[in-house]
Amino acid sequence: MQFIANALVIMGCGLLLAALLTLRRLIAQLSSGRIRYYWYGLGALIFLFIAGYVAYAILYWNSQSSLASLVVPVIFFFGACFVFAVTALSLRTALDVRRVAVLELENITDPLMAIHNRRYLERRLDEEVARANRYNLPLSLLMIDVDHFKNINDTFGHGTGDLVLTGLGKMIADACRDSDIAARYGGEEIVIIAPNTKASTAMILAERLRLAVEAAALLPTGGSHAGAPTKVTVSIGVAELGEESRDVASLLASADKAVYRAKREGRNRVIGDVPRAP
Repeated sequence: MQFIANALVIMGCGLLLAALLTLRRLIAQLSSGRIRYYWYGLGALIFLFIAGYVAYAILYWNSQSSLASLVVPVIFFFGACFVFAVTALSLRTALDVRRVAVLELENITDPLMAIHNRRYLERRLDEEVARANRYNLPLSLLMIDVDHFKNINDTFGHGTGDLVLTGLGKMIADACRDSDIAARYGGEEIVIIAPNTKASTAMILAERLRLAVEAAALLPTGGSHAGAPTKVTVSIGVAELGEESRDVASLLASADKAVYRAKREGRNRVIGDVPRAP
């Protein structure tokens, strides 16, 4: 009986130590905030449990001589099993949740530009247009097209073209407000949904973005490409939800029409297809 009791206490301590290590891995998966302090509190309780197990072992190491004396060591052992199971399952759950979140993010993110992809854009555009129509809220759309992108690819190579799109994606992400939704629409076209935004405000955002792209060094310098472009510019069309653009298709068509007008008028400019007052 004495050997069994001592073994149960020792195994309980081992399980609690393992729970502490598991808890450390779990806390590392969590973002900073109040939830971390709750798990730190659990860690402190586990330390107290270990101290209690050690104290019990010191006091009763050679005194377990009957079947009844096994009750406390058995309770200690299964208590440690429970604590270890809780921490292990919590860690497994946290890892699975993070994995699902990463997969979901990858599913809605364009891998090259690191902004949303077209699948996500179409879903959110449906939602935002429906919300704007339901509550009579303003909604604007920015359609961005890289000027002479084919020439960039032909002159510098597709690798440089990819780097241009990557840099442009970062600039767009930095320029957007928290409420804006930027996504790659296709090829070198990007769309920004600007909820609760009139066309006049969206034009300001578009012009700021156009100037930032024009000033950025997105192309290699010092090359010997005759007639090669020296900077990247964009043409931006702005459209606002209105009497003539009450659904997704017509809003996209208005923004697309504004982009082509910007290209016809010389590129590197912002054109707004502002709805007429009813």
